[in-house]
Amino acid sequence: MTKTRKEAEKRGRRGEALAELLLRCKGYRILGRRVKTRLGEIDLIAKSLAGVVCFVEVKTRPDTGAAAEAIGPRQRLRIARAAELYLKGRPSPARFDVVTVVPGRFPRHWRDAWRPDDI
Repeated sequence: MTKTRKEAEKRGRRGEALAELLLRCKGYRILGRRVKTRLGEIDLIAKSLAGVVCFVEVKTRPDTGAAAEAIGPRQRLRIARAAELYLKGRPSPARFDVVTVVPGRFPRHWRDAWRPDDI
C-alpha cells in the first residue's frame, strides 16, 4: 500500500469515527461499522430513535461540496444492493444517509440523502 493510500485510509477511519460519534450524540444506535457483504461495504449502519435502519456513507473531503458530490450513481447502487442483502430476513424501514467530514468543521449529517429509486 502506498503512503498516499495509507494516509487516505487513516483520514477515512478518522472521519468514520467522527461520524459515529455524531450519530451516537443524536441518539442513534450503531449496528455495524465497515459492514462487508459480497456486494460491497457499508461504512456505518445505525438505527434511529424512530427505529429506521440507516445505511450511512461517510465522506471525508477538503470541502463540503466535494464530500457531497463524491457519492456517484455507481456507488449508490452498490450501497443499495449491499443494504438490500443486509436487510434480507430482517424487514425494517430503511434510508440512506450521508455524513460529510471536512477538516476544521463539525461533521454534517444528511438524513435521507438519496433513495435507490433515484439512481
